[in-house]
Amino acid sequence: MPVALVSRVRNRDLRPTKLRRTAQRLLDAVGYPKASLSITLVGDATIRKLNREYRRKDRPTDVLSFPLGDGSQQQLLGDVVISVATAKRQAAEYDATLERELERLLIHGILHLLGHDHHKRDERLRMEREERRLARAIGMPWPY
Repeated sequence: MPVALVSRVRNRDLRPTKLRRTAQRLLDAVGYPKASLSITLVGDATIRKLNREYRRKDRPTDVLSFPLGDGSQQQLLGDVVISVATAKRQAAEYDATLERELERLLIHGILHLLGHDHHKRDERLRMEREERRLARAIGMPWPY
């Protein structure tokens, strides 16, 4: 299977098999059904360390994406790392389930792997449209 998922945290609300299937549906929706994708679920300490090392931001974040290659090899997308602790806090803020928030973060992370960005207004609007489209593709209301 092209989607690999590793959980480095224990949480009884996690459903890794379902999240892996959702990732495959998202890959189908973006036109890369055979692409390789790695998802790692971590805690805040791990994602903070990665955020500090790769983005020079010394704080936890919700999701980080690490594309493989230069973008020309779309069959090797890359790695999405999600902080379950941050996702859980955000889910509570949005009155959503942890599962929904993980799906939202997975969409966001995959779009970053595909080159989408949200630092400039026009890029952000394009990315938000694609987030809505992918949410619909997996039957997720947006925003929830």
